[in-house]
Amino acid sequence: MTHQNQTTSGSTEIIRTGFVPRAWQLKLNRELTRFRFSVIVVHRRGGKTVDMINVLVNAALHNNRGNARYAYVAPYMKQAKQVAWDYVKEFTFMIPGIHYNESELSVAFPNGAKLRLYGADNANSMRGLFFDGVVLDEYADMKPYVWGEVLRPTLSDHQGWAIFIGTPKGINAFHELFHKAVQKDNWFTTTLLPQDTNAISDEELRLAEESMSPEQFRQEFLCDWNASTHNTLIPIDIVMQATRRGKHLTEKHLVGLPKILGVDVARFGGDRSSIVRRWGNVVFTPKVFKNIDNMFLASKVAEEIIAFEPDAVFIDAGRGEGVIDRLRQLKFSVIPVDFGGKADNPRYVNKRTEMADLTREFLNTDGCIPYDQELVHDLAAPTYEYTPSNQMKLESKDKMRERGLPSPDVGDALFCTFHSPVNPQAQAYDRKPKFSNPRYQDRWKERQRVHA
Repeated sequence: MTHQNQTTSGSTEIIRTGFVPRAWQLKLNRELTRFRFSVIVVHRRGGKTVDMINVLVNAALHNNRGNARYAYVAPYMKQAKQVAWDYVKEFTFMIPGIHYNESELSVAFPNGAKLRLYGADNANSMRGLFFDGVVLDEYADMKPYVWGEVLRPTLSDHQGWAIFIGTPKGINAFHELFHKAVQKDNWFTTTLLPQDTNAISDEELRLAEESMSPEQFRQEFLCDWNASTHNTLIPIDIVMQATRRGKHLTEKHLVGLPKILGVDVARFGGDRSSIVRRWGNVVFTPKVFKNIDNMFLASKVAEEIIAFEPDAVFIDAGRGEGVIDRLRQLKFSVIPVDFGGKADNPRYVNKRTEMADLTREFLNTDGCIPYDQELVHDLAAPTYEYTPSNQMKLESKDKMRERGLPSPDVGDALFCTFHSPVNPQAQAYDRKPKFSNPRYQDRWKERQRVHA
């Protein structure tokens, strides 16, 4: 690749870096200039790291602000050095006036710009800095806080840009970031398979497929988000199939089936309180709340009970004692759910695992769920294992946080609806619950009038 730099005498100097971009890289790099934030999924050995190093070099060469700063971030500092440092030197050594600092893995350009390599394993070393642009390579292996708490603030001074690149590695923070970015008009996203890049010959792909497991090949070369974790309890393809079912169903198909309400109560500041309606084999769009207290959540659950008329209400008792007590005070019948309690079936280590596996069976047969991003992510994220006594054990919320994943609160609300079998009661509007609060009595009378 060549660059034109203006010399002090006013003449134009041609700088050749030695990078010859492929067709897909040229096309991609043109798109990147139109967006401040980009998420790029590329198959293994596609040439993404080489391209991103040259994106950074190109940006540094063309920034004449005097003290521009750019960063390449890998999951580990050792990895950054092994993967990217040789590329940095290869594509900059022909630039006149270039200067390398081997100890800090940085390169200073003659215009005052600087490019440096970092490892996300020592993210605190980037706190307080500023960057005009950053590339986060193999983001799936980084903890999410590296972006939100450390790197995003460093871009504010000069309205810097960020590019996330990598290959899928299951349902994790990279998956979540990519699918959130897809919904945003001001973010660029793309997925590049071998047929898009032509970086690997058909014969090499055939040999790779023969020597790898199907899951490994799907993940590394077909960019399949589902393939990496063989012990995911509810694979993403099962979840997505369930989102495509039931579009023809109407209320008349559900009459006579049990109505169930599941509630998960937030445990920590970043967690979500969630309410899920399930009517037979159909799940409705969850209602999710953040930063609310138990009294406010109890009022929301009461409104759902009045509107939905469920045959059973199951509420997470882990942090939901106040919600349960308040609803019982209002004369609502609710059932506490002890996630860590004993399962009905001895093959499960606890109740949460049993409910999750029943949810899997539901989704794998005739279950219908909405395409709700939080629900889909929560269902497909947890893994499972077997204990020495051969009991199935679902991954705990704490373990998921260690993997950089949010607490699956919306999924747990759906799990609650499988706490125990529920028989449908009368479905007509003359089924009047007992309310101690006159406000609820008035609302019930209004519902009777509307449906008369």
